[in-house]
Amino acid sequence: YTALHASGHAHSVECWQDGALAGGLYGVRLGAAFFGESMFSRRRDASKVALVHLVNGLKRGGFVLLDTQFITAHLARFGAIEIPRERYLLKLHDALNREASWPFS
Repeated sequence: YTALHASGHAHSVECWQDGALAGGLYGVRLGAAFFGESMFSRRRDASKVALVHLVNGLKRGGFVLLDTQFITAHLARFGAIEIPRERYLLKLHDALNREASWPFS
């Protein structure tokens, strides 16, 4: 199952299997932006399951920016793209000035 935790602006998405933490991710939410900080897996593909769950929830909640810090082949498979700094700053400004609802509460 997937568990979600929130503490102020910090959030985690965790995947559990047979009572043990299998993997997940965590990050920070500001406005309509989510800044992914780290992903981890103790079992194969657990972080990928958490990422899919996160992305679906962010879409439902009206988020407009998911910042992954850098692009990996894994993230590119899910549609992540690198954008120029100027474009990023415009998207960031827009996201920080919007409201989004955390859909996992």
